[in-house]
Amino acid sequence: MTIDRRTLLAIAALAAVPGWSHAQTTWPTKPVRIVVPFAPGGTTDILARVLAPELSKVFGQSFVVDNRAGAGGNIGAEAVAKSAGDGYTLLMGTVGTHGINQSLYARLPYDPQRDFAPITLVAGVPNVMVMNTRRAQALGIRNVADFVKYAKANPGKLNMASSGNGTSIHLAGELFKSRTGIFMTHIPYRGSGPAMADMLAGAMDVMFDNLPSAMPHIQSGALTAFAVTSAVRSTALPDVPTVAEAAQLPGFEASSWFGLLAPAGTPNDIVTRIQQESAKALGLPNVKERLLAQGAIPSGNTPQAFAKLIEDETRKWAAVVKASGARVD
Repeated sequence: MTIDRRTLLAIAALAAVPGWSHAQTTWPTKPVRIVVPFAPGGTTDILARVLAPELSKVFGQSFVVDNRAGAGGNIGAEAVAKSAGDGYTLLMGTVGTHGINQSLYARLPYDPQRDFAPITLVAGVPNVMVMNTRRAQALGIRNVADFVKYAKANPGKLNMASSGNGTSIHLAGELFKSRTGIFMTHIPYRGSGPAMADMLAGAMDVMFDNLPSAMPHIQSGALTAFAVTSAVRSTALPDVPTVAEAAQLPGFEASSWFGLLAPAGTPNDIVTRIQQESAKALGLPNVKERLLAQGAIPSGNTPQAFAKLIEDETRKWAAVVKASGARVD
């Protein structure tokens, strides 16, 4: 078969385009796995399952969510860090796996920056302080002030659930404890889903959950939202005050974020394609409205901007961990 001069020139022109490569034209040729380092039902899982079908449509291959829970997200993150950098294994990382755990854990089985290629920030969310509504009513707790008063009068009688050691849900609670001078027993779970199940059953007293996973239960009345941990009120819960307002704690902020990462060494063109298509998906009206209604703010920023966020958040949370006294050996 001969190739005419026009075709040769077209191929040469395409090859000269920045980021074009053989990998770009062939990837993906099989399903792509998105590892969620927590159990099903939490915000990390929710966001992955919102994004995966959209990416599947665009790339013509299944993007499969794989829950690998444990150790505050470290088990799933380590699995991805040790995977081949071929674009077929991704991580839905969190502020825990890539902002907090480095300071919280004495030994971390991966390097949050060296072992990963940031792709894009998927969404940022506030956490929300919630109690089981029946439990709160039984204890006469109607707001944050009542909660702090009860906790001070009954040290150690309240249990605080979290999605695992080192998660923003855990650290938000630890920061609240240190700033208010109260003591609660921390009960870590393997994800927000299992923790929420016990919250709904009344087995746990309080949780500083990510807003998207708590929202359906707040709307149903099963949980009562006392405050959000962001610097400003959430548009999804405009009548719920911030912790800074409700507890008179100026500067209190402990929000969460979630983003896609690949193993280090993943070709730049693959990283760029995933980022670009993720940004498009997060900008779709139905996707955007769904996330905003749950309290999540979609992003889709560049790999460079996401890398800078991780760097900044690592410094920020190191100070929070130190101030809270939290530590996991």
